[in-house]
Amino acid sequence: MTSLLGVVARRRIIALSRSSKHAGVSLGGSRNNTHSSAGRQATARRTVNTTLLFGCALSASLGYYAANSAAARQSAPLNVSKTPSGLNDQYGTLEDFQLAISQLRQEFDPDAVTTDAEDLRVHGYSENDYHPEDDSDLVCQPGVHWMHLNDALKKKGIPLFFPLDPAPGATIGGMISTGCSGTNAVRYGTAKGEWILNVTVVLPNGEVIKTRRRSRKSSAGFDTTKLFIGAEGTLGIITEATIRLAPLMPTSVAVVQFPDVRQATQAVIEVMNKGVGIQCIELCDSEHMRATNVYGMSSRKWPEKDSLFIKFQGPTPRSIQESAEIVREIVKKYDGTGFEHARTEKEAADLWMDRKNALYSGLALVEGSRGWSTDVCVPVSRLPDLVYQTKDDIQKSGIVSTMVGHVGDGNFHALLLFKTDEELETCRHVVHRMVERALALDGTCTGEHGVGIGKRKYLVDELGEGTVELMKTIKRTLDPYNLFNPGKLYPDADQSKFHPSVTPSND
Repeated sequence: MTSLLGVVARRRIIALSRSSKHAGVSLGGSRNNTHSSAGRQATARRTVNTTLLFGCALSASLGYYAANSAAARQSAPLNVSKTPSGLNDQYGTLEDFQLAISQLRQEFDPDAVTTDAEDLRVHGYSENDYHPEDDSDLVCQPGVHWMHLNDALKKKGIPLFFPLDPAPGATIGGMISTGCSGTNAVRYGTAKGEWILNVTVVLPNGEVIKTRRRSRKSSAGFDTTKLFIGAEGTLGIITEATIRLAPLMPTSVAVVQFPDVRQATQAVIEVMNKGVGIQCIELCDSEHMRATNVYGMSSRKWPEKDSLFIKFQGPTPRSIQESAEIVREIVKKYDGTGFEHARTEKEAADLWMDRKNALYSGLALVEGSRGWSTDVCVPVSRLPDLVYQTKDDIQKSGIVSTMVGHVGDGNFHALLLFKTDEELETCRHVVHRMVERALALDGTCTGEHGVGIGKRKYLVDELGEGTVELMKTIKRTLDPYNLFNPGKLYPDADQSKFHPSVTPSND
């Protein structure tokens, strides 16, 4: 077999046969990394990497082969000028893929190639691997959950953590691919910062690259690592990442209520400009606070007012207390009331849990409902305009909703509740108008959740036609057959620039 697929497979088969029974047509890492000695760590890491890269290169090349097969069968050159997105929309058939798998089994031991779901699940899982504490970084595979990673560091007694904190179920690969952030972003930034030192990627043609070495900084060439951050899996399969860790410092939590969102936001701007030790500062609207009371899992009954949940951070209890006192005085200027600062670690955890339970408490407002969760982001000073106009719009629509926001970043999330198809359609229009407002206020259609399918149509208006076409040029260069995550991120031609009908409010 002389295709690219065969070449990639022959290069990897020896390492594979030592490390696992099955290669897998789509494959992650091995289960076991040993930490007993530096030598065994290095050996395990090489074994995991070669197994991981074999499987991903195999799957990438399989698609590449099938696409070439389909194109050859049509006896026509690839022409994307007339496709809706400007990207290829012709793919191999099921028979093409079955033929490619059959050829793989003929080329190798039949037991070395599997499409069994359980085999793929097992090979898609991997323990994380840790570098010496002096470097404060960590090498891991993409399927590792960030919460599991931080738990593992804690159990090992390593006083470091990975500070990006999106949804609890998020994995490192998904976090990189969406350019994630979370409640800690006001202190630590996002995945598009310097938290991802490098990634190992299988390109659509089966080639394996590593974007850079492990040093904290480099001015050598393009920053190709960031090419894959936020690409939503459309440019390559991430098989490994080196991530930076941060010192794990003591924290405490306080909650304060305000008459309205505008005064809460003004208080946040002054707090941030004071440079006090803030790890998170979260806005929860009055409906969220009502939902928390309805949900009934909180240890207290909350005033149903727009509120700030503030997580202080510092090297010592004294530094945290000083930050809390500064914030207490600032919020008074903006009619903040009921300032409650946790006195113990348990009390702080209980307070913060009322913020983290936003999804489940929100769903409790309408029994049997489903939730449409979406996000937008604007400059912090424009957040009150966006929130007021959106809340008014939602109220007029008749949809029940809660809002929480990473107010220090100008990013807020709305949870829209619906039970019927008619309500779902209403939610769709509410989200559209929310995005229009954000763009009119010099913001973005998504601060954290990513573009995917639902927000492709907003990219041209937000980024400009030239920038979107540059993105497509990169996509066509790396993935001419549009094999990786087709239909995501890149807008179709008919999703052209719309003109926001909503203008900023002067209220």
